[in-house]
Parts: sequence; C-alpha cells; structure tokens
Amino acid sequence: MVLDLKSVFANIGKEISIDSSLDMSETDFSGGFPLKTPVSVKGKVFNRAGVVEIDIFMDYDFDAPCDRCGKDTVKHYSIELDKMLATSIEGEESDTIITVPDMKLDVDELVFTEVFLSLPAKHLCKETCKGYCFSCGKNLNEGNCECKSESIDPRLAKLADLLNN
Repeated sequence: MVLDLKSVFANIGKEISIDSSLDMSETDFSGGFPLKTPVSVKGKVFNRAGVVEIDIFMDYDFDAPCDRCGKDTVKHYSIELDKMLATSIEGEESDTIITVPDMKLDVDELVFTEVFLSLPAKHLCKETCKGYCFSCGKNLNEGNCECKSESIDPRLAKLADLLNN
C-alpha cells in the first residue's frame, strides 16, 4: 500500500488512517516460512503543528519449531513504530526520521523491513525449555533420560586425561 501524503504535509491537523495486512507467508527466514498468517497493520499518519508523523502497530504470529526441543510453537509479537516523516533532511541520516522525497510512503515496504528486523534470533517454546538429550534424543521437558551425564566426547578424551592427572 502506497500512501500519497501531499494533503497531510499541506494541512495541519490532517490525518490518514492505516488499517491493512501484509502477507509475508512466502518470506524465507532461516530456511523456513514462519509467518503463516498476515501481519496486521493499524495506525495513522498525521500532521501535528506542521510535523508529520507515522504511528503504526504491527502484530504477527511466529510459527516455527522450538530451537531446543523441536516442538511446533506459535508466539505472538507486537511492534510499534513511531517516526517523523520529512521530504528531505540535511546532514546525516536519522533513525527517527523517514524521508519521503516524493511525498509517497510505501507502507508495505516499511512494515516488511520492521517485521523482518524484529524476528526472533532464537525461538523457544518456553524460556525454561531443556531441549533434548544429545545421546538418546529424549525431550528433556518430558522428564530426565537414563543417559550418563558424565560421558565425554571421544574427541576431547585426551583433554579429560590431562584434567585427571
């Protein structure tokens, strides 16, 4: 969705509401497609005292296997974006100002970037997830396994001998 903001820049008090969704289901993230449902986008672009701002809220569900135990997990995330808009800025770029030289704002591109940057680097079913046993493969969230915890990786056995001496 591309918004034409000429009327907002020209009129103090002018406001444009935003209520849309963005389908990112075919966006590859770490070898998977975790955004199975559309991203909900609600907010507004408004001119207050000659300053044009965008204030939007984005909600999405991240649907992927847990990085520790592999259980399919869906978590809900919300992002708020509140920035000023300007047709140009002098000097260095700013993190708080979005430039719209032609007074047109591609909301979909903005939402895509913000959502993609907010995707979790580590996705867990719960903060206390114990993962699975590397020896037998049992999900340790369901109980302990019978494996000896003192087993040493054969590649590191020589180092263990040094510690024993």
